[in-house]
Amino acid sequence: MPAAGERALVLGGGGSTGNAWLIGVITGLFDAGLEVAEADLIIGTSAGATAAAQITSATPAELLAAILAAAPQPRTGPVQPGAGRVPVGPVADHLERTSRIIAVANDAADMRRRMGAAALEMDAGSGGSVHGPWRANVAARLPSPHWPETTMLITAVDARTGEPVVFDRHSGVDLVDAVAASTASGLPWHIGENRYIDGGYRRNENADLAAGYNRVLVLSPFGGRSRHPQEWGMQLATQVDALRARGSRVETIFPDSSSEHMFGANAMDLSLRPAAARAGYNQGRARSEQLGEFWR
Repeated sequence: MPAAGERALVLGGGGSTGNAWLIGVITGLFDAGLEVAEADLIIGTSAGATAAAQITSATPAELLAAILAAAPQPRTGPVQPGAGRVPVGPVADHLERTSRIIAVANDAADMRRRMGAAALEMDAGSGGSVHGPWRANVAARLPSPHWPETTMLITAVDARTGEPVVFDRHSGVDLVDAVAASTASGLPWHIGENRYIDGGYRRNENADLAAGYNRVLVLSPFGGRSRHPQEWGMQLATQVDALRARGSRVETIFPDSSSEHMFGANAMDLSLRPAAARAGYNQGRARSEQLGEFWR
């Protein structure tokens, strides 16, 4: 784990629309004079892992322009740059399947083990045919295949053990593979003999990894919510309380009420990406003055 520093940027999971919203917020802040991509630490989870890799190798304006220029795609269309990994089967089926696993799990560790076992079972029936094309898709949406000099943490979960994993440039794993692992919400991602599932199964935001940083800015497409029982402590509020108890100043940005419908069950609807990016941009601009003193 890197030594604590001054500023940390946390980019939570949120599917295809969540990635677009994250890029929009970061661009809105940038255009208002706040370059949050220059944080000392960037933590990326699932769609936020894609965004983390993108903002460290391209300008916010370029990333936003690419989202707005993309032709609208249906929910079941091909994966577009910046999108999260499409779950196996329809989104509703994916949510129902994972909800059943959450309901019978004893705790967060048990849930992760069960999620990994389910992913491995699906993988055994897939024949591995999707892995080559999926890696090419992930690589295509990253402006650079190289880890940045900025300290960046990409979260995932070991599918066989259920143990959380944090990749960085010293892990010996290509950036493309780290992002592919963090976005593996359906089939597990293969790295050598290892198998990984989505970093969101650790937590949606993983803001706790910013412990010791003086200022922590959290962007959460899911609004800090979690599908897991309160007593598991996986909600963002629990992470924020712990950070503040250790002396960090923490600010959060969530989608506003007018854009909440683009997340959750609609998070993989590629046709909503431009609208999500615009909503994020407007929020970034609106919050910039309030966050100015905090971030600078």
